[in-house]
Amino acid sequence: MALVGCSSTTERLAGSALDGGIQSNGTVGSDHVKIGEEWWAAFPVPFNASAQRLEITGAELASVPEGLKVIEYGAYDRRDTDGFALLSKQGSPGMPKFDKLKNHIGEANGVSGKSESAIYYLARLKVTGPIHANVTGCEFKYRQGSREYTQTLECDVALRLETA
Repeated sequence: MALVGCSSTTERLAGSALDGGIQSNGTVGSDHVKIGEEWWAAFPVPFNASAQRLEITGAELASVPEGLKVIEYGAYDRRDTDGFALLSKQGSPGMPKFDKLKNHIGEANGVSGKSESAIYYLARLKVTGPIHANVTGCEFKYRQGSREYTQTLECDVALRLETA
C-alpha cells in the first residue's frame, strides 16, 4: 500500500506590480536614539503600477540589524494620521498616536490599478543596543487575481545611538 500526500499551500510568486516611488530612493534616520526608545519607521507607500486591482495582505521588514527589535507592524489610513509619518519616536509631540488609531494590519488592502494605497505600513522598532547597520528591504505580500505574490521594495532606515 502506498500513501500519497498532497499539499494545499499556495506558492507565492515574485511580484513586480508595486512601486515605492521616491520613498524607495533614500535613507531616513536619526543618530540621536537611545536604548529603550521605540521608533515607528514607514515603508514606502505602495503604488500599484499595474492596470489590475490587487490586495495587499501583509508587510514586513526584510532585514533588521542587531540592536533593533520589531515590536509590531502597523497599517494606517493616511487620513487618520494627517499625512505620512516617515520616521517618528513613539510619544513625540505632533506625531501620530498610532496606539490610538485603527490598525489595519492583517486586513486585505485593496489598491486599484495605477493607484496609490490609502493605507501605509510601518514597523515599530525598539532600540535594544548598539546599531551598526541599517534596516533594509520592505517586503509586501499581495494577491492579484488568483495568484499570490511577494515583492520587496527598497527602503533604508538608519538609526544610531546618540553619542556624547
